[in-house]
This record gives sequence, C-alpha cells and structure tokens, in this order.
Amino acid sequence: MYRRAFMGTLAGGLLAAPLAAEAQVPGKVPRVGFLGPRTRADAAPYLDAFLLGLRETGWVEGKNIFIEYRWAEGRQERLPDLAAELVRLKVDVILAGPTSAAVAAKNATSTIPIVTTSAGDPGIGLVASLARPGGNVTGLSFSVEMATFGKGLELLKETVPKVRRVAVLSNPANPAHALAIKEVAARSVGVQLQLLEARGPTELDSAFAAMARERAGAVLVMADSTFGFYRTRLRDLAAKGRLPAMYGLREHPEVGGLMSYGADNRDNFRRAATYVDKILKGAKPADLPVEQPTKFELVINLKTAKTLGLTIPPSLLQRADEVIQ
Repeated sequence: MYRRAFMGTLAGGLLAAPLAAEAQVPGKVPRVGFLGPRTRADAAPYLDAFLLGLRETGWVEGKNIFIEYRWAEGRQERLPDLAAELVRLKVDVILAGPTSAAVAAKNATSTIPIVTTSAGDPGIGLVASLARPGGNVTGLSFSVEMATFGKGLELLKETVPKVRRVAVLSNPANPAHALAIKEVAARSVGVQLQLLEARGPTELDSAFAAMARERAGAVLVMADSTFGFYRTRLRDLAAKGRLPAMYGLREHPEVGGLMSYGADNRDNFRRAATYVDKILKGAKPADLPVEQPTKFELVINLKTAKTLGLTIPPSLLQRADEVIQ
C-alpha cells in the first residue's frame, strides 16, 4: 500500500537530509515559491511529499533552501495575484502543482522557471511538447491522466452495471477539463452523459439539483483542486442524492466518497522536487522533458458502498489499491 511505501521513503529521505546541495553559489540560499490553490492544512499530504522529495535531493527547508508559500484558500480567482507576488519576490523557481496554479504562474512570468505536477496536454499552452517543453514550464504531465477519466467512467459502470445516465461534473476554471470531457465521451458507450459545471459550493448545490431533476444514476467527478477542497460537501451531496460517485482524487473516498481512480498526486509532488533540484543546479526547464505519472490507484470505500446498497464486484475489489472498510 502507498502509505507503507511512503513511510519507508520518508525514513530514507530523513537520512538523506544532511546531504549538501550542489552547484550553488556560496552564501546564496535559493528561494522556491509554492503556489497552492488550497490552504496549507488541506494541502498537507502534497506539501509533505514535496518536502520529502527535496530532502531526498539534499535540500532542507530553513537550512539550505527557503520556501515562500502562497495559498489561495480554495478561491482559484486569487491565484493570478498570488503568482504575481511570487514574481515580485524574484524567487528562483515556482512550484505550481495543479493546472490552475500552473496557468496562473505561466501568465505571471515567462522567465522564472515553473515546475508543475500537471503540465497538461500541449493544447493547454503550458508546454510546446512533452519531449521539449520549450519555455519556462516543465514537470509532470497531466496528459496521460486524461485516460484515467475515461477509465473512471468504465469502473463506475462496472460498479453500477444498470446505470443509464451518468452526470459528469467538471470545473470550467480548470483548462484541462475540456480535454478530459472528450476522453470521457469516447468511453460513454451504453450511457447518456449529463455534463455539469461548478466553480464553488453554490454551483455544486445547483449541479446536484440538476442531477436529481434529470434522474442521473451516478456521477463522475473530475480531479480538481477545488473539488478536493470541498470534498466533504461533495460527499454529503452525493449521499443525499444516493448517487454512486467516482472521483479523480483519492482524498474523496478517504472522507466517505464511494471510490476514486487517478494518478497518485502525492508521488507526483515528490517527483516534482527532482525538477526543482535540477533547475537550482543550473538546468533549463525548456530542456527538461515532461515526465508521465507512473503510479495510479483505485481506492474504494466499502462502508459507503454498503450505505448505498451497492455490492462491489469481487473482481473490482481485487484490483483496488486500497479498500476502506
């Protein structure tokens, strides 16, 4: 399971902490800007993974590296101003995890290197290509994750085989979702899709009211930092409507959502630290190929399934990376 692997890596990272970072000008302590769409407490698992990745490459916060944090606190409209603040501080590199933060950082600067966990399909405009980013953005790609949305729909249909109408909830503020909807539509054989959007809590309420009116039989919630921030509200809305829900982030079933399928974003944040390390040692983001996520996970909350009166197919349980009892 991921947690055991994570703790093992953590122990190794702590042992690696005393290692000195290379290729730095004596007396110059680099500064990294961390641009987050959530709160620090809410993003703690991702931040911890990033700091672990830094320790693994010899960087220790407060000793040989400083981090300037800027948190949007669930309000993505604040990201452009926060990105501009980091640019004014002249940080050496910006870590902007999800797509919305990466786009805000990219719009704020064309010179400061940006590392993201969701560099996205080249069509989004963050990179010219995965092999040769060509600008000031690099990191982990979101493009391979497009297929996970379609796979999530297939797993949802496997869980609820008689479903005929599935609501698809996206965030119009997330530029990756328009591409992801096309992937979901390509896998929608046998079901009718109800496409709905939400940017915040009020629109979430309206979206679920629309699901009830159209008698959706299940809901696919796309991976998104805003949806992750309001995960307990999404859980309660799905429970109220007795809707089986597939999410793109594992933190949803961790708080009582039915199931999730997607990339292991904690691992992505840990791996993003290696890009920060290379850039601080002189590498140019334009020359650092964008990497694909390598860890994907299926998480099922069995207690929620029982509450909904669902029997999860044994074959699906066997494929799950984690089953929450």
